[in-house]
Amino acid sequence: MKPSPIGYVRATSLAHALDLLAEGDGEEKVLAGGQSLVASLNLRLIESPNLIDINGIDDLHGIAEDGDVVRVGALTRHCDLMACDIIARHVPILSEAAPLIAHAAIRTRGTIGGSVANADPAAELPACVVALDATIVLASKTDGERRVMASDFFLGLFETARRDDELLVAIEFPKIKPGERQSIRELVRRSGDYALAGLAIAGPTDAPRLVFFGVGDAPVVAAGAMAVLADGGSVDEAALALEDDLDPADDINGSAGYKKHISRVLLKRALSGDRQSDAA
Repeated sequence: MKPSPIGYVRATSLAHALDLLAEGDGEEKVLAGGQSLVASLNLRLIESPNLIDINGIDDLHGIAEDGDVVRVGALTRHCDLMACDIIARHVPILSEAAPLIAHAAIRTRGTIGGSVANADPAAELPACVVALDATIVLASKTDGERRVMASDFFLGLFETARRDDELLVAIEFPKIKPGERQSIRELVRRSGDYALAGLAIAGPTDAPRLVFFGVGDAPVVAAGAMAVLADGGSVDEAALALEDDLDPADDINGSAGYKKHISRVLLKRALSGDRQSDAA
């Protein structure tokens, strides 16, 4: 299939992009890597939008240290996360997560800002952002920059706290500290598939943040399992606590019970340092 007729404007600067969003009717779609958007257009899941192409905005590119945080521009490609020494040293979970995203062609075009703004509940990067307690930086013509904690950003299935006149411009990640760990695990049928279930871990070794993906409408913080670990409980006890933490739906990939089971398996493997990614 091919998309229905669309409008297209290439933004020449950040100010230009924000002007276009402010003047729009809320139906505008931002074109970054386009790896999800173009597929949705071709399937006509999105009808007749006006596209705002932001790829030419230099201000949205780049990775830089800023004190205790690493600021990653929204147009940073997945392949850039894989190759960046700053990311490898200070936000290693992103270095681990990027190779798990689809295939090489998609990693070359897809962007971190696009993935986070799209808020696919089965995607790796939104879960990593929540696990790291990162800050989402949004900008609009009227209000300038606005910062939203990742835990408040994802509201539901493909739904976020970004307003129609706002553009996601960057994500700020706290640097890993001594005594902390970061890792990601997922279970897939085939390499490159969306995960049947996945787990992003970040924080103190004995009491990390546990954020699951692929098992809800948004990244799921496993508060019960986290509390068990913080109180000195065992990994097995934390895995049992997932019964109340997770409420996945039955779908074509498996039953709710199956998803809870593989989530418990992932938790045990992750906390015991088992393999990063497994085929179902």
